[in-house]
Amino acid sequence: MDKQTTEEFVNQAWDGSIIPELCEYIKVPNKSPMFDPDWEQHGYMDQAVSMFEKWCKAQPIKGMQVEVVRLEGRTPVLFIDIPGESDDVVLLYGHYDKQPEFSGWDDDLDPWTPVIKDGKLYGRGGADDGYAVFGSLTAIRALQEQGVPHARCIVLIEGCEESGSFDLPFYIDHLGDRLGSPSLVVCLDAECGNYDQFWCTTSLRGNLTGKLRVDVLTEGVHSGSAGGIVPSSFRILRQLLSRIEDETSGKILIEELFVEIPEQRQQQAQLAASILDDSVWRKFPWADASSSPSESVYELLLNNNWRPALTVTGADGMPALVNAGNTLLPNTTLKLSFRLPPTADADEAAEAVKAVLEADTPAFAKASFEVESTMAGWNAPPVADWLEASMEKASQDYFGKPSVYMGTGGTIPFMGMLGEKFPEAQFLVTGLLGPNSNAHGPNEFLHIEKGKKLTCCVAQVLEDHLARS
Repeated sequence: MDKQTTEEFVNQAWDGSIIPELCEYIKVPNKSPMFDPDWEQHGYMDQAVSMFEKWCKAQPIKGMQVEVVRLEGRTPVLFIDIPGESDDVVLLYGHYDKQPEFSGWDDDLDPWTPVIKDGKLYGRGGADDGYAVFGSLTAIRALQEQGVPHARCIVLIEGCEESGSFDLPFYIDHLGDRLGSPSLVVCLDAECGNYDQFWCTTSLRGNLTGKLRVDVLTEGVHSGSAGGIVPSSFRILRQLLSRIEDETSGKILIEELFVEIPEQRQQQAQLAASILDDSVWRKFPWADASSSPSESVYELLLNNNWRPALTVTGADGMPALVNAGNTLLPNTTLKLSFRLPPTADADEAAEAVKAVLEADTPAFAKASFEVESTMAGWNAPPVADWLEASMEKASQDYFGKPSVYMGTGGTIPFMGMLGEKFPEAQFLVTGLLGPNSNAHGPNEFLHIEKGKKLTCCVAQVLEDHLARS
């Protein structure tokens, strides 16, 4: 490819077609099934995938077949098959379902209203991960416009990723041989350490979620008559949480949730720490911005990428403040979300957590931990020489800086599935979720210039993939 020609074509595609299409997509509240159980009746999933289908079919890509595959009761999948100069297969992956609204958006922003300012497109789902199908097809077009050959490309865009991809295995089975045996997987649903380089994700943490419930009474009672006699269900919860997490440091106390961190991943974290420095922690919207962490940037990266962590993400049984009378609550439930190391066994971790929380329940209380989901993490295979060289060339050409490798703390269930199904495949897992982009939270944005450059980089890797032998 010619670098300047590629940049001009990709920039024009983004400005003239991709950004307007993403703006329309952001308007659609197609929340993932976990957050919208009535998604079929609401019709937003069909609306979003139909928008994508229409745009894709309008792209002048040689021999491309575009299909929305539907299985009863499951979110549709967009399946695109593009013939190439060899039967070797590249699988390009993304998703079109979204996280819920969340609160705290700036006054001039809204999750379902696209706003462009300061080179960023604000709104839910643009960066996570609506752009993936547009970026993938535009990268392929960039090659074809210059007569540069590429392998057969399969683009798979699912509608259940934000719920743990529980629909996806059924589609993988249904599609069967149509997927081929990919030698390269390109995933555009990951993070980037900054917007100035080409970042490759080397690992993803697993996820374990469940509900911890404590019952002390069959109904609420007056806190004056019962206080000091009946234990607070919230206090029992605090006691149980202290079994699994050090409340001072946040360190998880269950040994089964830890793994040995590979030496190569430690070295990559050292390099990433030297590049990112304190931006690793400064990028977050701290309530007290004058403080600083006690750990080094290197240790913070390992905490985020390779060590378990607990977040309490919700609660039931506690009335809103306006309705909080002097009543001792009969029960309280907390939603617990554990991020697990990439190579940890999520099911074994769930068993260990459940055993610790339910053992030796305090007197007069019942405690139960209901496991809701377990998702395996992923650790990339060694990067092939051709892919390493290609990513470096792409980063230097389009960013003017070297490519960088880093683990990330999120979870993409499909990567674990693919790693098991295609153990010989190479993986390029990358994305636009950089500092302050805030996927899942308020003010989510897509960095437009990074999106353009990332598209160029993907095109370069596709060219080098075919030429590697």
